[in-house]
Amino acid sequence: MSAKKRPTPKPQTPEPQDTNTVTVNLGVLAKEILEKARAKGVEHTYMFTTTFKRYQEHISHLIALEDVIANEGTIVTKEYVKDRPNKYVNPAMTAYNQTAGAADKTAQLLLKYIVAPLSDSEEDAFTAF
Repeated sequence: MSAKKRPTPKPQTPEPQDTNTVTVNLGVLAKEILEKARAKGVEHTYMFTTTFKRYQEHISHLIALEDVIANEGTIVTKEYVKDRPNKYVNPAMTAYNQTAGAADKTAQLLLKYIVAPLSDSEEDAFTAF
């Protein structure tokens, strides 16, 4: 009886990167939001200014988290018991997703303040609070 040899599996090559991926410069987008606010005359209102500052903080956190994910990868290995490595999703991924969600909500507020700025009566009611 002759033993049949199994064919050696070919090494898998990584899938090519999607060339249709859109790259976005978040700083440029923030400048565009500010320009639109200037055009509507709301760039100095309290609500717009504080919300825009919060949006900029979200953007800076997202950029830092992108760097962490790029350096560490999406999967990290931790050893908890008896030096056995365990693989986990990088916690920076969760933080990135949460921060991106918060930035989205903040951007929606900014657009709301630009498109439908508070009237003087609404602004007075807010400051009286």
